[in-house]
Amino acid sequence: MIVLFIQFETPLTEDEVRAVAQERAPEFRALPDLVQKLYLKLDKPGHYGGFYVWKSREAMQAYRESDLAKSIPAAYQVIGTPKVDIHEVLFPLRAEAAFGPDRETA
Repeated sequence: MIVLFIQFETPLTEDEVRAVAQERAPEFRALPDLVQKLYLKLDKPGHYGGFYVWKSREAMQAYRESDLAKSIPAAYQVIGTPKVDIHEVLFPLRAEAAFGPDRETA
């Protein structure tokens, strides 16, 4: 497994970020090799992120080259260049199923 952690700054409010994320969530749910995506509110005001768990490096790379990935800066009105970290998972503490079903938050 591969994890992709993207951090970005936006002028959008938290409610606006949440609305954009929820509107786009079905597109991410449709990605067959995306094990999980966590939507993050970072400690610094106006900073958010995405933490993705992929089945393989190839799946992650295909996503990064996709129109969906390329649309993120415009969708969130990203300021500057997002910070991107990619790491190989040595092993999970719990089985992949521990990520559980998607849970909607209101």
